[in-house]
Amino acid sequence: MKKYTDTGKKDTRSGFGAGLTELGRTNPDVVALCADLVGSLKMQDFIDENPERFFQVGIAEANMMGIAAGLTIGGKIPFTGTFANFSTGRVYDQIRQSIAYSGKNVKICASHAGLTLGEDGATHQILEDIGLMKMLPGMTVINPCDYNQTKAATIAIAQHDGPVYLRFGRPKVANFTPEDQKFEIGKAVLLNEGTDVTIIATGHLVWEALQAAEQLEERGISAEVIDIHTIKPLDEAAILASVEKTGCVVTAEEHNFLGGLGESVARTLTLNQPAPQEFVATMDTFGESGTPEQLMEKYGLNAAAIVKASEKVIKRK
Repeated sequence: MKKYTDTGKKDTRSGFGAGLTELGRTNPDVVALCADLVGSLKMQDFIDENPERFFQVGIAEANMMGIAAGLTIGGKIPFTGTFANFSTGRVYDQIRQSIAYSGKNVKICASHAGLTLGEDGATHQILEDIGLMKMLPGMTVINPCDYNQTKAATIAIAQHDGPVYLRFGRPKVANFTPEDQKFEIGKAVLLNEGTDVTIIATGHLVWEALQAAEQLEERGISAEVIDIHTIKPLDEAAILASVEKTGCVVTAEEHNFLGGLGESVARTLTLNQPAPQEFVATMDTFGESGTPEQLMEKYGLNAAAIVKASEKVIKRK
């Protein structure tokens, strides 16, 4: 199989910050808003270079969404920044009514998503945000896998007309995708070709999927690995083409199996090409306080869990 190299661990939130800074230099319509978390969202460089294009709203996330919606009327492209829990659950009504319903060109940028928020615990570890956002008509949902891909996604969504939910994380993770990659919204990335099982992963679980594929290869199992950075719109053609070849699929995500990537893939298979599927995700549970590594191990969100699920689903073919 093709080998991927970790060029040095970086946090995806820094990829967002780098992308936003670049946009500040190239797109005068881009403005940024934050709910008192500039440091966590890595927005300081943008602010330093464009102080007149930044709005510090404070701990008033609902107001931030309303302001962002209003800014689009004047042709601005607002990027909102706060934790994923506060970007979705706390402000769902404002997003639904003021942004999604009216198709406002707001980019909802959400850091510290999933279990890997770590020690802050269950109140901050949102595991249902993908489901909340993908159910909104017209909302694009993107969950990149590393620093380089998050930077590329941040830049790409500025060119997309319509509301976007961009999800990224807190910890430093493997950075392995090309620095000069072309990010295409709605286009899956085939990372490894295989014949025995399709592994479809998103976010931090993409690197774990690649590690799982290497371990499976050592056991004589050929795994196809697909990076789904855009959960909505979903690249159904890529999924169906792969599963037609392998006959089974494992989905892997740092999210509840209810409402996440796995359910979108299951719907696609049910309507077009039924096949056995196993889910690597949290199973209808909240998280808890712990290090990212401890939590990913306890909740079964790692390469070992993907290997186990792959071996199980192959037996169901």
